[in-house]
Amino acid sequence: MVNKVNADIGVIGGSGFYSFLDDVTEVRVDTPYGPPSDSLFVGEVAGRRVAFLPRHGRDHHLPPHRINYRANLWALRSVGVRQVLGPCAVGGLRPEYGPGTLLVPDQFVDRTAARAATYFDGTPLPDGTVPKVVHVSLADPYCPTGRAAALRAARGRDWEPVDGGTLVVVEGPRFGTRAESLWHRAQGWSVVGMTGHPEAALARELELCYTSLTLVTDLDAGAETGEGVSHDEVLRVFAANVDRLRGVLFDAVAALPADAERDCLCTRGLGGMDPGIVLPQPLG
Repeated sequence: MVNKVNADIGVIGGSGFYSFLDDVTEVRVDTPYGPPSDSLFVGEVAGRRVAFLPRHGRDHHLPPHRINYRANLWALRSVGVRQVLGPCAVGGLRPEYGPGTLLVPDQFVDRTAARAATYFDGTPLPDGTVPKVVHVSLADPYCPTGRAAALRAARGRDWEPVDGGTLVVVEGPRFGTRAESLWHRAQGWSVVGMTGHPEAALARELELCYTSLTLVTDLDAGAETGEGVSHDEVLRVFAANVDRLRGVLFDAVAALPADAERDCLCTRGLGGMDPGIVLPQPLG
């Protein structure tokens, strides 16, 4: 009998990725860090149990800097998730990365300022346990197995992806100035977004596999002339590509290994260190 509460794969994205599924169970999860962005929506994709989490809430009411990233990743692990796909909309920093480009990054740069980015800050949890201060390696922040699955899935849909690149994550919710955009480009970075951090870092602390898929919706302010980026433009391009992106995501889900077969660096994120707290285990 299928446990409709638990899942082994998580997708952090909008309702467009799960709203058409026939059999979806809404699961509310409490965490020591407060509520996640929304309920988890658990369903089946390609024979795999998948928990979908609307990053900004189902009504898109949470701006990037107010998302409870710690609660989101903790909630996913609580229902059994061990591999996470994190699609997001980004701006292209190079002319060749125009709207409709799918880039699967292998690095990120954090330029945020006000986000809780670790579970191991020494702050007591509600149950009285105190996490230790643990320094996790993030030299390679994304799962190599998940990246390979995402790249194969995109090519299988005749959507040639950009293999690798650096996602620079800014605080938001505003878009960047031309000077900021030109600076990001001058550093050799590829795309700019607002939600890629601290998801990857928190996933590593929970020993989850995390893969980012970035959809370019615009050329960032310094990469073009004109009036710059608009919210309407981002929404329009994302909507035009959401069906294609959903297909890639679902093919990637099907290609991810079973949990027992995971043997990547993500599974050893803590390196055997004692974090001082018990990591969440599946419900039910």
